[in-house]
Amino acid sequence: MHIEGQNTANPYRTRSAGELRAQNVGERVRLAGWVHRRRDHGGLIFIDLRDRWGITQVTFDPDRGEVFAAAEGLRPEWSVSVEGEVVRRPAGNENPDLPTGEVEVEATGLRVLNESETPPFEIDRDRPVDELLRLRYRYLDLRRPRVRDNIVFRHRVVKHMRDYLDERGFVEIETPLLTRSTPEGARDYLVPSRLYPGQFYALPQSPQQFKQLLMVAGFERYFQVARALRDEDQRGDRQPEHTQLDLEMSYTTQEEILDLVEGLYVEIVEQLTDKEIFEKPFPRLTYAEVMDRFGSDKPDIRFGLVLADVSGVARESGFKVFRGAVESGGSVRGITVGGLGDLSRRELDELTAVAVTGGARGLAHLRVQEDGLTGPVAKFFSPDEQARMREALGAETGDYMFFVADKNPVVFESLNRLRLHFRDQLGLARPNVLGLCWVTDFPLFDWNEDEGRIEPMHHMFTMPREEDLPLLDSDPLRVIGQLYDLVANGVELASGSIRIHRPDLQQKVFDVIGIGPEEAESRFGAILTAFRYGAPPHGGIAPGVDRLIMVLRDQPNIREVMAFPKTQASRDEMMEAPGPVAEDQLEALHIAVRARPGPADKTGADPTTRPEEANN
Repeated sequence: MHIEGQNTANPYRTRSAGELRAQNVGERVRLAGWVHRRRDHGGLIFIDLRDRWGITQVTFDPDRGEVFAAAEGLRPEWSVSVEGEVVRRPAGNENPDLPTGEVEVEATGLRVLNESETPPFEIDRDRPVDELLRLRYRYLDLRRPRVRDNIVFRHRVVKHMRDYLDERGFVEIETPLLTRSTPEGARDYLVPSRLYPGQFYALPQSPQQFKQLLMVAGFERYFQVARALRDEDQRGDRQPEHTQLDLEMSYTTQEEILDLVEGLYVEIVEQLTDKEIFEKPFPRLTYAEVMDRFGSDKPDIRFGLVLADVSGVARESGFKVFRGAVESGGSVRGITVGGLGDLSRRELDELTAVAVTGGARGLAHLRVQEDGLTGPVAKFFSPDEQARMREALGAETGDYMFFVADKNPVVFESLNRLRLHFRDQLGLARPNVLGLCWVTDFPLFDWNEDEGRIEPMHHMFTMPREEDLPLLDSDPLRVIGQLYDLVANGVELASGSIRIHRPDLQQKVFDVIGIGPEEAESRFGAILTAFRYGAPPHGGIAPGVDRLIMVLRDQPNIREVMAFPKTQASRDEMMEAPGPVAEDQLEALHIAVRARPGPADKTGADPTTRPEEANN
């Protein structure tokens, strides 16, 4: 790639190391970058010179005394500038794996710009390296081609997002990073105020209230590549700070928002990657449907193994475990898997262990044979019951049927984990295919078993379905919200909703989750007041940038696609943060630090809500 703005007066380079081709033969060029590799062959010295754009081979001839002598001292990762002539490589020495592989540069000049200590890990080869070591020297890790390419690809995706929305009348607006603490599901990061002793700002978990206020302000189509910060326990797809494409629209509908975002994702996948979309338009599945079929609201739709409900048979059977689960309000569900051959006791125990990680107390199995079903629990079912179970699961001769009996959340979680286990073990999903789908019609509320209270399933600013409004007073757990998630291959990529825009309805939702008018005014006074000034109907969504790049680049976690991520323990190993601060800084902020007795609370959860855009 040619570097725009580079010219012959530049003392370091006139071309990038990735742009030279056969048509450049005969040109005199200057290149600058790092010594990727150094080799001595037949009296010649060869280096691979690497910059952001690629690699070019440079040769040093012993006939050029001073230049050759300087090249003898070169070591990996030294920063150098080389001048010379572009020539064809000798016949048979071309490198088809490099875009520059037809040519090389015969060096006539060499400047060592900076030497390098021996790096703590290899940069010229993508070999496994301890992650803490990589993050401690992240600036070196970012030189490695795979990590560098992840970051460059991320730039292209974000640029495409900006251009796509700009063409459709959206305005990019930055919202504050210092705001009031209004916990949305995880702990806030708090910032003490020097000017107001004992008071704190909070870093935003999302721009939720501000983007709704921008709709009240009349901007109608807003977006922001927003930073969101949440003080919560980390996983492979979570970080203390992440990036989301935050957008909001006035006078809109759920269909309009889904169509807009679907168009964006189709363009990104088809124009920036070589991946294939499993189905277009994206399937639109209700929450009830995906839970019933896949056991998860983040389904991987690229393969079968759908769940089947056999609770009716279980209720009538002589198997007490199955019958008891149904009678206590749970269910019995199963999946059918073919092509497993004869499973050993050890293999069956391993499958049971997978189900147990989802909360199951065990895993029952039956195998379909020519003369009926076999397995430890087959004797508890009559021939008619066996036939009904086989029919419900669509099982053929030789197939295994696996069952979990428990409360529905346990059944769903356990069978989903088992389903994904078989996906990976049996290679049921083509790896370069994206199974994108929309999940809609989530329940507005959920029951918190531990606290014995109702809480929002996503967040408290969601508009209920119009036909469900009467249920807010009589049976709130049956209310369906105008909520929608975008999922790919079992990973949630985006979450959004149509918002409440009426203050009376917003307070009614607050009442259901136990936030009275006085508390609501204290915590959400700005937005409640704004709703009294002709707030338009509006809705939005917040696709997670980090997770999208992770999925598109086939990376194991989002740390691989962020320039400077934290560790899974939420530490910055490179900058050694968090760390102590000087006593005079604490005094200026009116803060005294004291040890906290007892173990720290690790739940990270505010009982009133869960963040809508929990994408990263």
